[in-house]
Amino acid sequence: MLELIMLIIGFIIIIKSADLLVDCATSLAIKSHLPKMLIALTIVSFGTCAPEVAVSFQSIASQNSEVAFANVVGSCIINVFLIIGFACIVRPIKVQHKTVKKELPILVLITTCFSVLMLDSLFNPATPNGFSRADGVVLILVFFIFVLYLIQLVRERDKSFNADEEMNVKYKNPIIALMLLIVSLILIIFSSDLIVNNAVELSYKLNISEKIVTMVIVAIGTSLPEMITTYSSAKKGEFDIAIGNIIGTNIFNICIVLGLPIVIYGGIGLQGFNFIDIIAVFSSSLILYIFAKNDNVISKKEGGLMLALFAIYYAYVLLQ
Repeated sequence: MLELIMLIIGFIIIIKSADLLVDCATSLAIKSHLPKMLIALTIVSFGTCAPEVAVSFQSIASQNSEVAFANVVGSCIINVFLIIGFACIVRPIKVQHKTVKKELPILVLITTCFSVLMLDSLFNPATPNGFSRADGVVLILVFFIFVLYLIQLVRERDKSFNADEEMNVKYKNPIIALMLLIVSLILIIFSSDLIVNNAVELSYKLNISEKIVTMVIVAIGTSLPEMITTYSSAKKGEFDIAIGNIIGTNIFNICIVLGLPIVIYGGIGLQGFNFIDIIAVFSSSLILYIFAKNDNVISKKEGGLMLALFAIYYAYVLLQ
């Protein structure tokens, strides 16, 4: 009963915190004359990545590398197929032309690089698939392409100024907005950890298998910050924050959440992963780009297709 009560409390905190996060991110962007996409790609996405960062470093440091890799691959697929798919069912997501031309191609480029690095056995059948320290360095270097783009976004700050929007922001003082944004991120991280821990405890008491616990509760649980933030953003019509959060999170997951601990602790093996997993993670970014490019709107029908692809992939994983 205690685990169930704490689970409910966790969901209440994360939902309220996500609403606060979206309002603060919007206010901060407008009052600072910065593009909302920049705030979503940096503060919001990096902040909501915290659970994945903790899992990745802890797993690789303790020689349980497959958990770290599964966390990153699973999060990238969940972020697009489940989270964006569900958000589009709630409200079709409008994607700016600039996002289709710039942010999404960067995501596709980084995901392609990630997928190719997973295919050691394709280039040399005698070599098992794995991620070496050199692969980690490549991911860190590719991340700097993204950083250079963020610098370019900062230089565009004056172009994003809108007097009408500035009059209607919820938090007029950007410093207060930033402080509340940080508080909301801390609450989101705390509540997601609360949800995952109590869900795992509850599942063990109900004799649910460890595989289901790992693949469903932990993987989806660590994606709860992105899920609630994206849902809240789409519902409020803040589409730049909704889509930017997912783009930034997936880039950060691949390059830093996975790449950095590999550089620090050394290479990892990928015995538990195959070509289907590689296709799934690559197609998630490619399909997101294709759907966004089509009329600059990800429709409810396309959202439904994403959810169907998520269900098919997860059915395959759980039935292996």
